[in-house]
Amino acid sequence: MAERYRRAPQPKLGELLAAGDTSYSFEFFPPRSELAERRFWKALRRVEAASPAFVSITYGAGGTSRDQTIRIAERVATETTLTPVAHLTAVGHSLAELRNIVGRYAEAGITNVLALRGDPPGDPRADWVRHPEGFDHAAELVEMIRECGDFSIGVAAFPEGHPRSRDQDVDLRHFVDKCRAGADYAITQMFFRVEAYLRLRDRLEAVGCDTPVIPEIIPITDHAQLKRFAALSDATLPPALAAQLERHRDSPDDVRRIGMAHAHEMCARLVDAGAPGLHFITLNRAEDALALQGAVADRLPLPAALPFRA
Repeated sequence: MAERYRRAPQPKLGELLAAGDTSYSFEFFPPRSELAERRFWKALRRVEAASPAFVSITYGAGGTSRDQTIRIAERVATETTLTPVAHLTAVGHSLAELRNIVGRYAEAGITNVLALRGDPPGDPRADWVRHPEGFDHAAELVEMIRECGDFSIGVAAFPEGHPRSRDQDVDLRHFVDKCRAGADYAITQMFFRVEAYLRLRDRLEAVGCDTPVIPEIIPITDHAQLKRFAALSDATLPPALAAQLERHRDSPDDVRRIGMAHAHEMCARLVDAGAPGLHFITLNRAEDALALQGAVADRLPLPAALPFRA
């Protein structure tokens, strides 16, 4: 049986970010097969050796991976030295179901939750349909979690605006509502232009919102996958980067080299600009995210030979 580390209480991210040090963290998704789970734990253990501030465990669209998210987050909390941030989405859930999930997190010693409204299952672009006994907005979910116990609560931020928002002013108001409801910090959706993050930060400062916003970075290693992710998130690719990747689309090695160099430059610029941390999307593979994190943390260029991807 795996050794269990029950820590009471776990570090709260709001307090960690308030200390002012740059945090490094990693995002994982719940594995969907036995083989994928073995790979997941192998990658997680490699990340654990780097002593990140936290790891986040995502929640499938429409709550499709709810049970897996809960199970994995519980194991991370009790069988590793890592601090998990468990995602929680409002879509498809009643208030009673959401309270039950938060209770399970608390029982496992999980004190950090990322509260998201979430996308409709099957089609992220479909019309939003509120559960008849649930919530319409993430701010309501934040309030509910805050009422349930002593949690540190994160929310999502959108450097280029939420795809469903009428305009960026509306999006900004929704974000401020989440902060006023009790959010301690935010993690952005993926983006590819540092200027988009800096503009968001300036607009938040202008309205007096000082909630720390952690930029999320995806290591760019696959051309087709990147185009798919960018389309789903409405994130804008810089024209020069898009042209380079398109020109080398038939050379996976060149795509990875170009994409990782762009991600590394983003990370360095964000840290220099005072971002409170960097949150790396792993896609359940540790090598690329750790290569970026290590180079940025040590103020070094990327290695000439990037780590092999198993």
